[in-house]
Amino acid sequence: QVQLVESGGGLVQPGGSLRLSCAASGNILAITAMGWYRQAPGKQRELVAEINSGDYTNYADSVKGRFTISRDNAKNTVYLQMDSVKTEDTAVYYCYLGSFWSGHYDQYWGHGAQVTVSS
Repeated sequence: QVQLVESGGGLVQPGGSLRLSCAASGNILAITAMGWYRQAPGKQRELVAEINSGDYTNYADSVKGRFTISRDNAKNTVYLQMDSVKTEDTAVYYCYLGSFWSGHYDQYWGHGAQVTVSS
């Protein structure tokens, strides 16, 4: 089993910065990709950013130029640096890990970290 633990959420003012971390542990056979989704009240969960094993990154249009995803392979940890945050960034942020191994793909999720952008 694989466990993902998010940290770094909280309250931040518009225009401020916040950094989320997600540490993976357990029986990790391979990390194909890690990333972040978010879900705001009354809305569907949406992709925010992801990074694959080749360090290719993908961002939602709404966060391009403001958020940066990175990873520390030695620590099995992915980060989301959130700059110039907006009130519409308020959501629960979920970390995921995708693992493709021996012809089988599994996806694991964290429990979520609340990010609230408010003055």
